[in-house]
Amino acid sequence: MSQVIHFSQAGFEKALETHSLVLVDFWATWCGPCRMIAPAVEKLAAEFDGKVLVGKVDVDQEEELAVQFGVMSIPCVVLLKDGREIGRLVGAQPYSAYENLLRQAMQ
Repeated sequence: MSQVIHFSQAGFEKALETHSLVLVDFWATWCGPCRMIAPAVEKLAAEFDGKVLVGKVDVDQEEELAVQFGVMSIPCVVLLKDGREIGRLVGAQPYSAYENLLRQAMQ
């Protein structure tokens, strides 16, 4: 079962080099909706283990990454394919929304 990775700037760049599909949850410890979707993010990491790298970026700790991706509201889940953004969901969404985003990217 795959774990969700907590990205630093350097770790994030390395992940993009080594994984085709990367799902990133931009969040903060003080954000209630972010905590609400955390179990869904964990479940995605397990369900798509080996197919999608799932990680989190704490916007308070990694402000540069949040700015780089134009994150204005959290939670903000961004899907990258070969380093390019191909999908984004802002605000707490049901698990099925994240799952559908990944399934579409894998087709």
